[in-house]
Amino acid sequence: KEVAIECNSFSKYAGFTGVRLGWTVVPSDLKFKDGTPVRNDFNRVMTTAFNGASNIVQAGGLACLDDEGMAEIDTLIDYYLENAAMLKEAMEEIGYTVFGGTDAPYVFVQLPEGQSSWDAFSDILEKAQVVTIPGAGFGPGGEGYLRLSAFAPRDSVVEACSRLKEAMKQ
Repeated sequence: KEVAIECNSFSKYAGFTGVRLGWTVVPSDLKFKDGTPVRNDFNRVMTTAFNGASNIVQAGGLACLDDEGMAEIDTLIDYYLENAAMLKEAMEEIGYTVFGGTDAPYVFVQLPEGQSSWDAFSDILEKAQVVTIPGAGFGPGGEGYLRLSAFAPRDSVVEACSRLKEAMKQ
């Protein structure tokens, strides 16, 4: 309560990518060194720089938070986590070391020593016609990895796994 500002959004959680609806929690106990509440300055900056989300976007956000919306989100999360598990299993079967895919819809694939993520991206695209995301796009720490996204229809994930297994056996 005295050390952190929480920011979150509906973008990934509720599939609101592109709509951009989120929230920030600035605790009343969070103060600047002189004792002034951070919340006051944050509110001034936000109300000056941002006019707020449209009514239809706000209604969508509220719909996500009722019982029916929460149930639908839980169903979607389960669906995408099942996709992630399939991607993870496929890459492990091929022989890669894999991270993620259990609590998030992304799978990070560790590449063999010395292989760049852009080279792996190109190789997989050419051989399997599957689009991955080069880890280099996430900064220096991402180099040497690929990111796979589970945000796809089930049949597309099944097809991608099949193509990857066929084309990429190590």
